[in-house]
Amino acid sequence: MVGENKAIDPRRFFVVTFALFSNGESSSPSNTPEPYNGPYFPRVSYEDNVRAQYTVLTQELNIAEVFAVIGFSMGGQQAYYWPVMYPDLVKKFIPICGSARTSPHNQCFLEGPKAALLASKDFNGGHYMSKPQHGIRAFGRVYSAWAYGQAWFRERGYLYDGKYTDLNDFLRSDWEGGFLEEWDANDLLTLLDTWYTGDISAVSTLDSSLRGDLVGALRTITAKGLIMPCKTDLYFPPEDSEAEVGAMGAQVAQLVVIPSVWGHMAGGGSNDKDDQFIFQHIQEFLGS
Repeated sequence: MVGENKAIDPRRFFVVTFALFSNGESSSPSNTPEPYNGPYFPRVSYEDNVRAQYTVLTQELNIAEVFAVIGFSMGGQQAYYWPVMYPDLVKKFIPICGSARTSPHNQCFLEGPKAALLASKDFNGGHYMSKPQHGIRAFGRVYSAWAYGQAWFRERGYLYDGKYTDLNDFLRSDWEGGFLEEWDANDLLTLLDTWYTGDISAVSTLDSSLRGDLVGALRTITAKGLIMPCKTDLYFPPEDSEAEVGAMGAQVAQLVVIPSVWGHMAGGGSNDKDDQFIFQHIQEFLGS
C-alpha cells in the first residue's frame, strides 16, 4: 500500500503507521513484563488503540490534522473509529474489508478459532511454557476457510499455480505454518477479543443517546469516506457496507466493492489485480 507509485506515495504524503495492541509489535501479552504478561494482559478495545495513537500524533509528533486514515481488516474497523472519536482531526477515512460494528455472524465465526485454541491440550489456560503447537495449528485451520471466497476454492486457488500439491499441503504450510511462525497464542486471543467487541456506537465520547445506536453513530461522521468491501468477503460482506454507507449518506461516503474471488484476502495485498483496483480508487479519492 505504501511506497513510490503505490496507493500512498511517501513523496506526497507524510505517513504514520501504528501497530495494534496485542499484535506482538506493540504492547502485547507476549512482550509485557509481569504482572500483566500472558493471560493477565488486560482486554483492549479499538477505542483504547485509537486513543493511544491520537496521543502519539498530537503530543509526540505535534500533528494537528490527519488527511486520511486507512486500514485493512481490523485496521479497517479501526478507521471507522477515528472520525467518530476525533471528528475535527480527520478529513478522510478508508476502511478496506472492515466494518463499523462486528456483526453477530462475524462473532459466531470468531468463537470457532477461539474454542479450538482454548480447548487444546497444550494451551494450559494461557500458562504454556512453550509454543502450544496443537492449539495454534487448530486455530489456523479453523480460520483458513473464512479468509477466502467460495469461488476461490472452487477454482482451486489454494494450489497457488503449483506451489502446493493439494488442500492439506496448503493448510499445513500456509495456515498452520504461518500462525506458528508469526503468532503467540495469548496475543491471538487478545486481538480476537478486540475484533469481537468492535462497535463505534460503544465509543465513550458519543452522546449517551447514541450509545448502542449504530445508525446514529454513523450519522455523526462528517469526514469523507471511501468504503471498500470485497464482493466475496465472508468476514465483512458488502451488504454490511451498503447499510453503513446508506446511514452516512452519499454526501459523506461512497461505496466501491472490490470485484474479486479472493474474499477477505483481496484487501490485504494478495494479488496484483486486486491491488491495482484498490490503488486506483484510493489515489482518486485522495486526490479529490
